[in-house]
Amino acid sequence: MCGISGIINFNGEAAQENQLRLMMRTMKHRGPDDEGVFIENNVGLGFVRLSIIDLSPSGHQPMIDPSGRYVIVFNGEIYNYIEKREILKAKGYVFHSGTDTEVLLYSYIEWGKGCLDRLNGMFAFVIFDRLEKTLFIVRDHFGIKPFYYYIDENKFIFASEIPPILSVLDKKPSANLQAVFDYLAFNRTDQTEQTFFNGIRKLQHGNYSIINTSVNIKNGLLDIMKWYDLAEIVENTEGFKSPEEYREMFSSAVGLQLRSDVPVGVTLSGGLDSSSIVSVLLKDFQKHDLHTFSAVYGKGQTGDESEYIAEYISSLRHMNFITPTGDSLFKDKEDFIRAHAEPLPSARPYAQFKVMELVKNDVVVTLDGQGADEQLAGYHYFFGFYFKELLRNGRLLKGFFETFSYLKNHHSLFGVKSFAYFLLPEQLQVRARVAQQGFLNAEFSQYYGTNNNVTKNIYGSNTLKNSFLDHFEYKLEHLLKWEDINSMWFSLESRVPFLDHRLVEKTIAMESNRIIKNGVNKYILRQALKGTLPEKIRMRMDKIGFDNPADDWFRGIQFQHLLNDIFENGYFFKEGMMNKEKAKRIYSLHLKGKINCHVEIWKWININLWYDMFIK
Repeated sequence: MCGISGIINFNGEAAQENQLRLMMRTMKHRGPDDEGVFIENNVGLGFVRLSIIDLSPSGHQPMIDPSGRYVIVFNGEIYNYIEKREILKAKGYVFHSGTDTEVLLYSYIEWGKGCLDRLNGMFAFVIFDRLEKTLFIVRDHFGIKPFYYYIDENKFIFASEIPPILSVLDKKPSANLQAVFDYLAFNRTDQTEQTFFNGIRKLQHGNYSIINTSVNIKNGLLDIMKWYDLAEIVENTEGFKSPEEYREMFSSAVGLQLRSDVPVGVTLSGGLDSSSIVSVLLKDFQKHDLHTFSAVYGKGQTGDESEYIAEYISSLRHMNFITPTGDSLFKDKEDFIRAHAEPLPSARPYAQFKVMELVKNDVVVTLDGQGADEQLAGYHYFFGFYFKELLRNGRLLKGFFETFSYLKNHHSLFGVKSFAYFLLPEQLQVRARVAQQGFLNAEFSQYYGTNNNVTKNIYGSNTLKNSFLDHFEYKLEHLLKWEDINSMWFSLESRVPFLDHRLVEKTIAMESNRIIKNGVNKYILRQALKGTLPEKIRMRMDKIGFDNPADDWFRGIQFQHLLNDIFENGYFFKEGMMNKEKAKRIYSLHLKGKINCHVEIWKWININLWYDMFIK
């Protein structure tokens, strides 16, 4: 787990080491254990290392193969590197380290682009062919590891985070107002290759590109190709036939991601997903010395799952807890915003940020339940997609039964409201979200609302399976980005067993009624872990995740002063994109306890402080 960076000058100018070193310093938190630079004429590659597998100097990067032809910088983990190393040994390759980096480099030398189909892992890497003068750049199946870049006719700059790129640009980029609108109206980010900075893009998940380092790039655009298409694979994959088959592969995914030469722990929320990982580690791998890390707030507080976490007290020896507060958020807000470099649509990821701060005291690698919701209908609005599927297929009786069962089990109308919303035409969906926000300027909304990618790509799914595919294509990545940044800010590696591509493919390939049945979501997971998970957790129907009591936090006097200043001086209020008077009225109702709107309040804080920090 590391940070990679590079500068390629298409105009032939020599790459400057001082610029690479600046980029590396800007993300040194990603790799405090080692660093390295490779420069050859107009090509410069930089690397900072967090040592996870083979902690010796043999894992130093940039790594060059014995022939001297290929140079790699690699961020991530190849979990099946042991198996691939044995295959390569049989083909005559001689290994000089125990790293997965060397396995990856030789895999590319042996199989070229075809090596990607053999990898089980999370990765973003660049391989420089010194003979052909080409760069091969790749991002993993689902976008677990980041890859940002800037390109024009003269240069190509890339890094694992945005701030290193900003540090070497001649001119500071402007704000991407389409991204700002999508964020403010839909609470969405990262659904396209665009970032909040005009001119800085990200390589999309499952994509690769080959760059000729000695030829100018026309129009400043990369030739990008897709190497992994989840929808196509699911179409030709047989889903799990039984809960037992699901459990076997889930256990395999967890076991594979235990591979590490440093201590491994689990971020335990108390929810179904992270608890599934802990329970399998206890039962299948006898990991009773496991460290777990949780955010708690006190009984009755929003986001507190202490009663579920307590189910493991008798099984685990090392349970660690932290309690984020409004005071800590106020104190940490600049670091939190600076770490992420792009706005977050709520303060919920702050809970994970603080949990990672706790983690750094005991382990270097964590396992997390991220990615389960997007393939097992973890969010209640997935019921809306399922109801829509049943309606479109004419299964009215089944639809009525599932709707009734949902209401009975969850005591909520959210799934039904989502169903109604998903039936609206796209333009009405946009209008409904803008009206719901209330504080957005009409002209700003009218212009950018017509160009958004959210309603069509995320809300337009006609079946439950398609909604999963759309979420993996357009929505999941922002959660993975937050996970990566929250962990790497504290020099930690976060792994996500539910995103083992084998598990994802077979799960989404299943019939809908194996995932939602009798008003119960994550049905196959619940069945598969019967006798493994504590029953109190296995059959819980609510979903909290890493939430927190931000509604109460934002009623504190220090946040009142901050918000009053933002209403008057915040860029997006001063420029009229957000209506100051309407926002004040909303906040006044929040302060009186008549409404709870911490999501909107955080967006007002985050977007304006972000602008001052990174653009202004």
